[in-house]
Amino acid sequence: MGEVIRFVSKSERERVRLIQEARAIYDSIFPPADPVSEQQDKALASHAVSGSNAYRRDGGLLP
Repeated sequence: MGEVIRFVSKSERERVRLIQEARAIYDSIFPPADPVSEQQDKALASHAVSGSNAYRRDGGLLP
């Protein structure tokens, strides 16, 4: 009792299957980066944004 059963249409299941297949193909072509280099990339990106010369897309200076 208390369980909720959710109906999932055939088209929704097919959509999920196609997304999973596309992700698998993408990952086979562009393997995910290893965690060490990914952390370095994030650190570089946050440093660039928080740096004193960071600009907004419209050309204004970020705070």
